[in-house]
Amino acid sequence: MDSNLIPAGILWRKSSYSGDQGGDCVEVAMTALCIAVRDSKTPAESIITAGPAAFTHFLDWAAATPLPR
Repeated sequence: MDSNLIPAGILWRKSSYSGDQGGDCVEVAMTALCIAVRDSKTPAESIITAGPAAFTHFLDWAAATPLPR
């Protein structure tokens, strides 16, 4: 998706699994057109975006996929 879909000043939320000690954190932001995901350590770098239906499909897939041991 086009990065122009992410307006300046958008509210980013950190994963509830992220602690307050820094480290590996994922942040998510939502607009009417897309869901955006970024790494909190490098917020100005790559941002992944997907439409709401595609993001919901991804979350359903991730929840149903067992983690490797």
